[in-house]
Amino acid sequence: MYPLQSQSLTLGYDQEIIIDDLNISIPKEKITVFVGSNGCGKSTLLKSFARLIHPKKGSIILNGEDIRNSPTAEVAKKLSILPQSPTAPEGMTIYQLVRMGRYPHQNWLKQWSQTDEDKVIQALTSTNLMPLKDRPVDALSGGQRQRAWIAMTLAQDTDILLLDEPTTYLDLAHQVEILDLLYDLNQQQHKTIIMVLHDLNLACRYAHHMIAVADKTVFAQGEPTTILTAETVQHVFGLECCIASDPLFGTPICIPYGKGNKVKSKVENKKSAENSTTLLKTSSL
Repeated sequence: MYPLQSQSLTLGYDQEIIIDDLNISIPKEKITVFVGSNGCGKSTLLKSFARLIHPKKGSIILNGEDIRNSPTAEVAKKLSILPQSPTAPEGMTIYQLVRMGRYPHQNWLKQWSQTDEDKVIQALTSTNLMPLKDRPVDALSGGQRQRAWIAMTLAQDTDILLLDEPTTYLDLAHQVEILDLLYDLNQQQHKTIIMVLHDLNLACRYAHHMIAVADKTVFAQGEPTTILTAETVQHVFGLECCIASDPLFGTPICIPYGKGNKVKSKVENKKSAENSTTLLKTSSL
């Protein structure tokens, strides 16, 4: 059984339809990455999965049940969401932020317990934040801050994590750091991870399953090596490119055509890309 599915899902704001009659299934304990141009509906889809947006038509199925039939607290125990560019109150420490992930497990009968504390410590440990737990969130670097928010979602103790552009505004080193962390959570804790990424090359490297969104629906889905083609990139992004092979991981690399220091023809660009890939493959052997 798929942990998360959409059935004939239509989403929009007021009279504008963003996603129309969408049917997808998210594989269990895998990393699924949504890719697509700005405004195509990727973030809207994630919000609908977390029941932050109500469908105009169709349904979201969570663990075999329509998500609309479950109480909010029960949904929050099964999946957690990290939105784009979240902000914490001024002066809030990492520890205080991560504690917030336990709120769905609290009520007037069930107060803070040792289990709650253990989950917070486990989340801080998994994200390598224990030494920094008393530091204010607003005093952290970009990478540390993003790890703190991921720790909060981990403390929520859900099997499914939804992350909307978790590497936004981070430099390349911190992007890889965050994606490595998510990869480890998937491999070691068997989390089902669903995220939106803009960097196609990193998306291909980390995704087990990729979903390309265009024209209010899914244009292609499957393993990155299968679906990321020059034709897909042209249709989804309106971008001409050459697809090569990552010399380290064997995953697809998107090399866009464009003007640099030297203007070459598309044929010359394609030959250069192919030659570079061949040389890199040879040098890595």
